[in-house]
Amino acid sequence: MPRIKVLPPDLRNKIAAGEVIERPASVVKELIENSIDAGSTDIKIDVLYAGKRLIRVSDNGSGMDREDALLCFESHATSKLSTEDDLFNITTMGFRGEALPSIASVSKVRIVTGLRGSSGGISIEIAGGVVKEIRDSSSAGTSVEVRDLFFNLPARKKFLKTNSTELFHIMDTVTKESLSHPHVGFTLITDNKETISLPSASGIRERIMQVYGEEFVSGLLGISYDAGEIRLTALVSNTLNFRNMRSHQFIFINTRPVKDASISSAVYKAYEGILPHDRHPVFFIYLDIDPPRVDVNVHPAKREVRFENKEMIYRMLLSNIQESVREYRSEYARPFSQTAEADIQTGVTGGYPSFNTPSALFPQSHVVAEPLDFPYMPSIPFIYLGETFVALSGKGGLTIVDHHAAHERILFERLLKGVSLNSHQLLFPRQVKVSHKEYAIILENTRLLNDFGIDISDFGHDTLIVRSLPDAIEEADLRGILSDAASCLLENIPPDRSLKEELAARIACHSSVRGRQLLNQESISGLISDLEKTEHPDQCPHGRPTRLFFSLEDLKKMFKRK
Repeated sequence: MPRIKVLPPDLRNKIAAGEVIERPASVVKELIENSIDAGSTDIKIDVLYAGKRLIRVSDNGSGMDREDALLCFESHATSKLSTEDDLFNITTMGFRGEALPSIASVSKVRIVTGLRGSSGGISIEIAGGVVKEIRDSSSAGTSVEVRDLFFNLPARKKFLKTNSTELFHIMDTVTKESLSHPHVGFTLITDNKETISLPSASGIRERIMQVYGEEFVSGLLGISYDAGEIRLTALVSNTLNFRNMRSHQFIFINTRPVKDASISSAVYKAYEGILPHDRHPVFFIYLDIDPPRVDVNVHPAKREVRFENKEMIYRMLLSNIQESVREYRSEYARPFSQTAEADIQTGVTGGYPSFNTPSALFPQSHVVAEPLDFPYMPSIPFIYLGETFVALSGKGGLTIVDHHAAHERILFERLLKGVSLNSHQLLFPRQVKVSHKEYAIILENTRLLNDFGIDISDFGHDTLIVRSLPDAIEEADLRGILSDAASCLLENIPPDRSLKEELAARIACHSSVRGRQLLNQESISGLISDLEKTEHPDQCPHGRPTRLFFSLEDLKKMFKRK
């Protein structure tokens, strides 16, 4: 008796659903992309209980007639492919005909649709892949309701995360689709409350501004490139706008949100020598490539693509981003160069002789600085080496302090202990616009931020109002702080740290002294004094050294006097 047998259709559909439909957000993605393919200019998404109970996607697209509506739930039924050649010329978001039958096999579905301009329409109800009811209905466009996802797969249903987590995934999906299709309006209603409202935008920059706010966009460089068969539009970090997390990095190929290690690598390579090792650029990469030159049929959920000439794409991205960053960097550096030149002419920095010392002067064979025997008064002799390093002469040798890392350590411990924060009410409360997902998670954790002296309340429409701040972070990048705090709250915390410690480290990094911010004698003295009072003065919260000590013996060896 043969052991090999053909699986029944319902089991085949459930297996296919496992590849395409991972969670409620997967349903939202597939239905939105069907609406986009139908020429919709306005898409509304309703969800209840994070999509576990209900997902409804309604659009004003072309709709379907009765015959197409009955066929669309058949496996591999599609209007987007006719021949094998079409498979290598994909111009639509969907093309396999898997989404609707996969969704219908693991949920209870109702579709109401009708051709645009027609008074007649059809309503079809399906449960577990079986048609339950067909009736006439007046409709224009299409509305698809998906209820009780995985009702017939309890083992799969129990692996869904909390409502909060699943909702964040839905919001992330809607945000990505809105960023890739700025001319389409999107509305997300969660539990009968409007969560996202994005009217049709004039272009990519306006859509990013709608999602993240004007302040966010002001920190981005615009890039355009057109070589006929490949076109690039990008917005990337200027050299002052890096993040602690990879939470604002997007790649769109022919309007399809994807992940691609080669493209991400090209972006990071473009910032080589500028990007600190623990920081990340923000980027929105939009590539339009002739469809025959890119294969989108390499991943069940269409999250990855394959390029005909990956190396050419890499080089094109690298050269264009490098050029834009270089231009911005030269504009940024000019005033500092002029200041440095003036300092050289006067021979004075902070009231003491100044000289330029290349970082290569000191080899890496060094030890972490020991406590220094400094008289803590506003008269410590120091010189600046570059933009962030301060050289101090102390008992028995030379200490080089990274003033950014030192300030991070001081702020980190103050935030954790809640001492010396001097939190005060702002005379003019500050409004900060963040993304929809960040907005929701921050509002859920306002008490935790209150522990750091940050008083936040809801202002509506993805905007938070900050009413009080500690003195140390009043001038910091507040939007960046809140964005990184949200990322921290959403991601897994390292096992050796508490959530509060991780949040304090993120806030301290944003708030500490930056390069180009040269401190005077009094500030340097105060920094050294405050650093000595911390529990772990030799490392910043991320493990980097705050100071390096070179004994007289070390210096003699370097100069080969011993």
